[in-house]
Parts: sequence; C-alpha cells; structure tokens
Amino acid sequence: MLEFDWQFFAVGIPAIMFAGISKGGFGSGAAFVGGAILALVVPPGAALGIVLPLLMVIDAATLKPYWRQWHWPSAKGVIVGAVPGIAIAALIYAFVDADMFRLLIGVICLAFVAFQVSRARGWLKVPHIAFSQLFAWVAGLVAGFTSFISHAGGPPVAVFLLSQGMAKTTYQATTVITFWAINWIKVLPYAYLGIFSWDTLMGSIALAPFAVVGALIGVRAHHLVPERLFFAITYVLLVVTGLRLIWLALT
Repeated sequence: MLEFDWQFFAVGIPAIMFAGISKGGFGSGAAFVGGAILALVVPPGAALGIVLPLLMVIDAATLKPYWRQWHWPSAKGVIVGAVPGIAIAALIYAFVDADMFRLLIGVICLAFVAFQVSRARGWLKVPHIAFSQLFAWVAGLVAGFTSFISHAGGPPVAVFLLSQGMAKTTYQATTVITFWAINWIKVLPYAYLGIFSWDTLMGSIALAPFAVVGALIGVRAHHLVPERLFFAITYVLLVVTGLRLIWLALT
C-alpha cells in the first residue's frame, strides 16, 4: 500500500509540474523526469501507474493549442512503430524486478543528458535528412519500448524529428499528438500487468491539478522561456535522479 505522506507530495508535485512544462512547451524529451523523480519515493511500477494518467491529462490539455500544426506522416510512422516496441517491453516487464527497472530508468536519465549535452556542444551532430518511413518506424519501436518502461519515449522521437530540421512549433505539435496516441496504447498492457491499482489512481487524482498547471505553464513558456535555461535545470535534475536510482538498484 502506498503512503501519500509529505514526502510523496514534496517530490511528486514539482516532478509532475516539471513534466507538464516539458510536454506543454519543450517537446516530450525530458517529460520522463517526472516519473523518474517519483520513483525515488515509490516503487518504479507504482510510479509508472501514477504518471501515465497524468501524462494523458497533460496530452489532453496541450492538444488544442497545437491542433493540426504537427507533421502527420512523422507522427503516424512513430505511432505505428511504437506498437511492437510496447509489446516487447510488456513481455519483459513481466519477468523483471523493481531494482532492474530502477537501474534502467537511471541509465536512461544519464544517457539522455549525455546525448543532449553532446549535441548542444557539437560533439555529436544530428544531420538533417528527408522524412523516412523506415526511420519513423525504428524511432517508434525504440520510443514504444522506453516509453513503456519509464515514460522516456521522447529522446528517440526527438532525434527523428530534429533530424528533419523541423520548426520549433511543428516539432512541439508533432510530439504532442504522437505521445497522446502512444500513451493511450499503453493503457491496456498496463492494466493487464497490474500496474494500475486503487493506490496509483488515488496518487494520479491527487497530482492531476498540478499536471494541468504545468501543462498550461509549458504552453505559455514555449514562446517566452529560453530553451537553454529550461533544459539546463532539467539536466541537473536528471543526473541527480539517475545516479540516485542506480545507487538504489545496486545496493
């Protein structure tokens, strides 16, 4: 049974607001920080179950501001590719314990930061290429897998979309519609595997208002806040969270 004590809210409220800001204004690449941070105070499976409905609330709140501004061929290709990725992750989930998922989430946190910093500093270049259906499916496969186990489908989708040289708002809108669909696809396997429970539902309801506030702030911040500042804060949070989760898993 989960305890919704001061620790849960002290960690959960800023984590979910941060996820809402990320999804609402800066793509979905760093939105998984919410689930990763929440996994510090509740079991990873419970964190997944709490966060998914909140991500869906954020998706619903951000669809209208970006309606039909997305690149549909890219979104459709990623969504189709995500289906087998989710299926593979669901099969693995049934046989892996909580510490392994803490380790996986921690590694994903650090890998994401390493990728983003390398790209920003020019150590790793993502060349601009034309839209490729095969690339979309591969990105979707990876995104479906990582999204299922840690809500971290954003990074592979970001690589795919940014490689096309998309404008900021087109990129943002495409991530919104893509993860709106992927998150709905995840509902059935989450329910089948018992990831949802009465406790996770109560946790989701308690944090839902903060998810909406974060999403609305994100939509506004999309036009006002420098991306460099937002992601600098995100990277610090992800490094600290990733190291802590790896430590918990190994000890």
